[in-house]
Amino acid sequence: VDQVLQCFIRNLPGPPTPLIENYLREASFWHVANIGRGCKLDPKLISVFVERWRPETHTFHLPCGECTITLEDVQLQLGLSVDGSVLTEFAQSAN
Repeated sequence: VDQVLQCFIRNLPGPPTPLIENYLREASFWHVANIGRGCKLDPKLISVFVERWRPETHTFHLPCGECTITLEDVQLQLGLSVDGSVLTEFAQSAN
């Protein structure tokens, strides 16, 4: 199993800083920021998915066929609201 992946999983950052907690709650995004806390991640399973990902088609190539993750899948699994105002921010770069 990939040593970098194991190191990353062992050193996952803690919950979001209290400085932004109110903003995340106001945007109904607090629960998403805390997903995975207390979950055991399986490095071997993650490695298998990484190996089967094809970036040129944005799909996983599995023994049963191709599989992709859509934005609707993410919305349903994370319980995100798709109604209401869009939350955006401008990003500036020195370049």
